[in-house]
Amino acid sequence: MKKMLSGLIVCLLAISAFAAGNKESSTTQYKFAADCTWPPLEYVEDGKIVGYEIDLINEFSALTGIKMEILNTGWDGIFAGLKNGAYDAVASGVTVTEERKNTMEFTKPILTVNQSILVKVGTEGLTDINSLNGKKVGIQVGTTGDFCLDGKTQIIKMGYDEIPLAVEDLINGNLDAVVCDSLIASDFVLANKKYQNLLVVTGTASEEIEEIAMAVTKGNRELVTLINDCLDKLEKNGKIAELKQKYNIL
Repeated sequence: MKKMLSGLIVCLLAISAFAAGNKESSTTQYKFAADCTWPPLEYVEDGKIVGYEIDLINEFSALTGIKMEILNTGWDGIFAGLKNGAYDAVASGVTVTEERKNTMEFTKPILTVNQSILVKVGTEGLTDINSLNGKKVGIQVGTTGDFCLDGKTQIIKMGYDEIPLAVEDLINGNLDAVVCDSLIASDFVLANKKYQNLLVVTGTASEEIEEIAMAVTKGNRELVTLINDCLDKLEKNGKIAELKQKYNIL
């Protein structure tokens, strides 16, 4: 009887542990921050957060069964929130840099970009970094578009919290050009009906090719591995190619 009771207790403990394990996995979730002003990567349309990176995160959730939440977060404090644990990752067109590697992890690259020069149709001569000397150039503060103009003292750099605000000033004649990721610039030219036939990309502000990846809290290699595994599967099953076509990403 004692042996039977002992066996029963062990069995119950095992069932409890199994149930607890299932409960933990079912409540596991990850939070991703995104500055949703960067079409086609992440933006708000009809009150809903959409975009290439948003679709990728939804695919991660479908593949793993893990709930993943998107938080619309301003760029100026997005990395501070990552460091402080407000969320687990940032999916917001983040360029991989050596400096950023000191404070965050990166997944494998999801895209490559350069820094494009965006101007109003009819503007001539603004084709490279040197041609921007003496010009008012809009950038989003804290982005690589901002960094690539560092030290260029002859360029009048105008900082904005969001690229769409800079584009509005460009259209209104308050700027000569905007420098931003090539994906963002192309979207304004090709896909944004509001600016149709008003804007054109005339060149690049930097020859450097940048890798875009998702940033993860420093030390969280488990999430990095999970995302990388999902990216591999999505590459193999053709979903990434499908999403790039959906968002006109070349």
